[in-house]
Amino acid sequence: MSVVALAALATGCEPGAAPGAQTAPRQTPATRPAVPSPARTEPAPAPSTAEPSTVPPPRPSASTPAPAPTTARPVPEPSAAPPARVLMRTGSESDRVRELQARLRQIGHFGRNPTGYYGSVTADSVRSFQAKRGLTTTGSTDETTWKRLLAMTRTPTAEELRPPTERPLATPDKRCLTGRVLCVSKSSRTLAWMIDGRVVSAMDVRFGSEYTPTREGEFEVFWKSRDHVSTLYDTPMPYALFFSGGQAVHYSADFAANGYGGASHGCVNVRDKKKVAALFDQVKNGDKVVVFR
Repeated sequence: MSVVALAALATGCEPGAAPGAQTAPRQTPATRPAVPSPARTEPAPAPSTAEPSTVPPPRPSASTPAPAPTTARPVPEPSAAPPARVLMRTGSESDRVRELQARLRQIGHFGRNPTGYYGSVTADSVRSFQAKRGLTTTGSTDETTWKRLLAMTRTPTAEELRPPTERPLATPDKRCLTGRVLCVSKSSRTLAWMIDGRVVSAMDVRFGSEYTPTREGEFEVFWKSRDHVSTLYDTPMPYALFFSGGQAVHYSADFAANGYGGASHGCVNVRDKKKVAALFDQVKNGDKVVVFR
């Protein structure tokens, strides 16, 4: 009995049919057919709110400033022609400079004899020529200036290129036109050795200062001293040709070195040593000396 009761208790724990009822065979629950998952689709794009392209844009109101007009990019101007090449300038020294000076002198722009050296006087002369012809006034001789000058002048002669003195000779005093004369002009600062009115040689000279002036007038050479030294000033006076007291025509190393920046003590200084040496050999005692303005 107890065994039967325990069995009943154990059976009562499971759901079941009433006692005596026929037990139906246990059925396996039917398998629910798998329902296919719906295919994933991309969401449809939201309808565009943009207006059709055929609709013109709204006109700006009166208060809306109009857009600034687009400025066209300027077309670059062609570059200017390069400056003319400079052929001669201050400091140049050559035969071409000598020709330049001779040509400028032909048309009145250079008041001295050619030297071949391009100094401040030559630069001023070129500047004057350029200004008168409407050229750029640089004072240097470029290709444009040179071509214009060549077109206006002729080829200089040998005498024009290499005259006897740096400075033009003055018209000789009438006392210089006869005999053998040292014709000395203070205005042109030149000495011309003349025989019967013909110039044999010429040279640049300088004179005494305001306090020791060179005497003017007509004199004669009375003494020649090749290697003379002044006893008064203790200075060399080579190739001295004395004509008035202690005043003489002679070579001056100071004149050769410093030009017209200095002065003599009354003598007639010559800076070309070869010329005055040749003159010393030709002049004789008794030859005339004329010093004039």
